[in-house]
Amino acid sequence: MAHKTYTTAVVVIPPEEVWPPIQAIRRRYDRHVRRWMPHITLLYPFRPAAEFDEVAPAMAHVCAGLKPFTVELPTFHAFTHAHDHYTLWLAPEPREAVIALQAALGRVVPDCDDVQRHPQGFTPHLSVGQIRGREAARQLLADLHREWTSRPWKVSDISFLWRHEPPDDVFRVGNRLRLGSDSI
Repeated sequence: MAHKTYTTAVVVIPPEEVWPPIQAIRRRYDRHVRRWMPHITLLYPFRPAAEFDEVAPAMAHVCAGLKPFTVELPTFHAFTHAHDHYTLWLAPEPREAVIALQAALGRVVPDCDDVQRHPQGFTPHLSVGQIRGREAARQLLADLHREWTSRPWKVSDISFLWRHEPPDDVFRVGNRLRLGSDSI
């Protein structure tokens, strides 16, 4: 029987040349900056790393039917959580392309649908931090918007990530699947 784990994920990773301004923000506000590279989550939790080679061919087939596309991260938003906590994130545009990619991959592993179970469904995002307090979140979002310049980049592949349990819990790329190609 298929199962899933929080030690793996399927994500889009921006090219490293767009990381510096994202990482500058994340180093200040994101308690997960050590564990995760900048990314847009598509499937999380996902299959155990030992099953990557089993699921990769079906995912590669899906990726082969999808064309690479250009996105940018023009605006900051915040998810509201309990106890006046907020997660700050950048919204990829066009969001429809990321939603279509996530839906296509999700059909391969329909039980890995956790990111779709939110009241608004799947919300493509790149997390940049956490903050407590509504006014603090509002002010930080305004400050970030004033200083932010979005750079477009091409989504040409997806990555399967895996990690160990703490203390060695940094996510690493396992498989990388190209869009528009059957190559694994």
